[in-house]
Amino acid sequence: MRFGKSQLAVCAAVLLAACGGSEKPAPEQPAANVVQPGAPGEPSRKVAPGTTTKVAPHSKADVAFMQGMLHHHQQAIVMTDWVPGRTANTSIRLLAQRMAVAQSAEMEQMRNWLTARDVDPADHSHGHEPMPGMLTTPQLDRLESAKGREFDRLFLRYMTRHHQGALTMVAQLKERGGGNEAEIGVFTGHVNADQGIEIARMRQLLAGL
Repeated sequence: MRFGKSQLAVCAAVLLAACGGSEKPAPEQPAANVVQPGAPGEPSRKVAPGTTTKVAPHSKADVAFMQGMLHHHQQAIVMTDWVPGRTANTSIRLLAQRMAVAQSAEMEQMRNWLTARDVDPADHSHGHEPMPGMLTTPQLDRLESAKGREFDRLFLRYMTRHHQGALTMVAQLKERGGGNEAEIGVFTGHVNADQGIEIARMRQLLAGL
């Protein structure tokens, strides 16, 4: 059979339509889930893809807190350095060693945080107001000169007060509107948890004396 040009064209169109109708549409890709971390003490939440989220900047209160806490930790390190030569109490020795390791690491973290924000870690311009829990010079002298059971009691009492002062500083930071930057929020949360545990342990040891 012979087909004219018009007939061939119609056949070709029918074939193309048939082939095209057999193709399946590409499956839709699932929308990506974007999670925005919440502020300290607040849960994370889902946001639409492509949504621009604001990161809380650090504040002057954050800088003053880090400078003050760095100085606060330095005194705690001095106190823990006296422990090996003044007591034979194994529990207090181990506790002091743990404190020294943890607070030395936190001091390095604080220095790095300040340096990254163009603040001199050695600058104590945060003020001359005594920080909560800090020992006076006579108290430090008394602790340094004590030995044995007397040292044990003084160390536990003074360090408990020192730790409570750190928790007060965290609370004061939040009252002043600080602590909203993500890194500060993590740091203060760690201070609250870690030093809270150590306060409970020191009270237990002191009761045993």
